[in-house]
Amino acid sequence: MSTLVTGIAELVTNDPVLGPGPLGIVADAALVVDGGLVAWVGPAAAGPPADERIDVDGRAVLPGFVDSHTHLVFAGDRSAEFEARMSGVPYDGGGIASTVAATRAADDDRLRARLRALVAEMRAQGTTTVEVKSGYGLSVADEARALRLAREVTDETTFLGAHVVPPEYAGRVEEYVALVTGPMLAACAPSARWADVFCEPASPHAFDGDASRAVLEAGRAAGLGLRVHGNQLGPGPGVRLAVELGAASVDHCTYLADADVDALASADTVATLLPGVEFSTRSPYPDARRLLDAGVTVALATDCNPGTCYSSSMSICIALAVREMRMTPAEAVWAATAGGAAALRRADVGRLGVGARADLSVLEAPSHRHLAYRPGVPLVRAIPVGEP
Repeated sequence: MSTLVTGIAELVTNDPVLGPGPLGIVADAALVVDGGLVAWVGPAAAGPPADERIDVDGRAVLPGFVDSHTHLVFAGDRSAEFEARMSGVPYDGGGIASTVAATRAADDDRLRARLRALVAEMRAQGTTTVEVKSGYGLSVADEARALRLAREVTDETTFLGAHVVPPEYAGRVEEYVALVTGPMLAACAPSARWADVFCEPASPHAFDGDASRAVLEAGRAAGLGLRVHGNQLGPGPGVRLAVELGAASVDHCTYLADADVDALASADTVATLLPGVEFSTRSPYPDARRLLDAGVTVALATDCNPGTCYSSSMSICIALAVREMRMTPAEAVWAATAGGAAALRRADVGRLGVGARADLSVLEAPSHRHLAYRPGVPLVRAIPVGEP
């Protein structure tokens, strides 16, 4: 059954062929959805007949947000840690251990309930594609369980057994890496699309370049795509390792040398920026302007997790990117939609051209600019249209 969506004051297509600028904006627009896909895009006055009609009455429509970096399978609460950071305690990754303990102790139903509640929360705020990582189990059984649960809500699942070194392996990093790249990977690969590693020599809890390389090469050999947490807490090898190994995305990118920026500019590895983390940790924000001016593809994501950014709001990330990272509203919206799709190497989401998945979000506003202009206001919601 086809549906004509009309009355669109501003349609963000992310297709420069359809309209001006990288957002491919079509004013006074309409689109047709058929079988869950976009079948036609153009001016409302030329809208073709369809089986159903929805009039959004002068609102803006954009592709659903693509949140390409989250940690949603967890138990426990770290609000006290957040309060401590707001009082000046620095973040070094150590708090992850408390989430690991709580997650291991939780049963499947408890983990599933929180996971589904967070995904529903995201959906209500316009996020239609979400990536979910493991990383709070750090044992063979618990990592495999996390990915099995994540697979219930998304195909974009990431094995992050190399999140930190768990307490029982303290001082035995090589042994833990052997576990991650051996039995743990074997148990987790069937439920994962991606492999990831927290490459952060500045943290006493994470992994250096050699250990990170071993994890990523093992993941690639198992048929998984690659992602990297890199250069969050200080300079390090994460960005250049990600580019060398052809990772789809390197995430955080706060402390970058000129060589890191040059490497990203010459590759198709996306720099995924997570401004909610800097907001929640009182850390310096990444220099998005530097990356964009160098020609690097930039994505925005929430990094929704219990420790360093317990927010599911892509809209807040857009506002922070504009206010704190010198992105324009158009650049931030593109990064939260098409940029996230690029970080997941997806061509079917993050845009609203013909053939794309009909993941539509409608704003209670006439323009995408309002996402940064009215921070914290619930302007955006996903609308199910023509689902097969």
